[in-house]
Amino acid sequence: MMLSKNEIKYIQSLCHKKHRQAEGLFIAEGPKVVTELLKSDYKVRDVYAVKEWISANPGVQAKEISPEILEKISALQAPNQVLAVAEQRVHADEPVPETGIILALDGIRDPGNMGTIIRIADWFGISQIVADEDTVELYNPKVIQATMGSFMRVKLWYKPLASFLSDSKLPVYGALLNGTAIHEQAPLANGILVIGNESKGIREDVLPLVQHALTIPRIGGAESLNAAVATGILLSHLTRR
Repeated sequence: MMLSKNEIKYIQSLCHKKHRQAEGLFIAEGPKVVTELLKSDYKVRDVYAVKEWISANPGVQAKEISPEILEKISALQAPNQVLAVAEQRVHADEPVPETGIILALDGIRDPGNMGTIIRIADWFGISQIVADEDTVELYNPKVIQATMGSFMRVKLWYKPLASFLSDSKLPVYGALLNGTAIHEQAPLANGILVIGNESKGIREDVLPLVQHALTIPRIGGAESLNAAVATGILLSHLTRR
């Protein structure tokens, strides 16, 4: 089918944060993410797909579009068969402190990093993330894509991080350059792990609230680690059995 110019423009507008927030919607793309999304408790408004995907998924109500139209409405450089428009979800509850590690993100700005961190958290069984309010938005298309579906299994709250940490009774750990070597740190039954901004690290108002500094020892000559890579290394030690 052909989409009208207005429908194309409307879907394209969801690539922009202000339109996503105004409509309470987001887009998800690719066979893996869309298939998981359709099985989740997210409410999917519309599915747009090329003929091959529709033929392989006969039970799904989808609007058949050409590869050229998919390219027009996609947020990806290489569109992949299917795009869905779904409703955003707002968590009415609060993080539960007694259920393992809570990840705290202090101003992560890169969508790829953000999505990868969510995916890493999912890998290590971390189901709760609290992000400072200037952290990149969950429903950014690049974040959604980088999670590879993990955003459906990990709850994310946006809160003033310093206030959240001040009010918490859990021990607070932070990724810093000078601290206990991560391989010397015992696994955590519960606690909060703070990951700082990609270039500036943990901010000054949050730093005093970090009770236990953790460091990934450097052996080679690299000046720093990618925030998502550092998160993976830290969680691999903190969640080991």
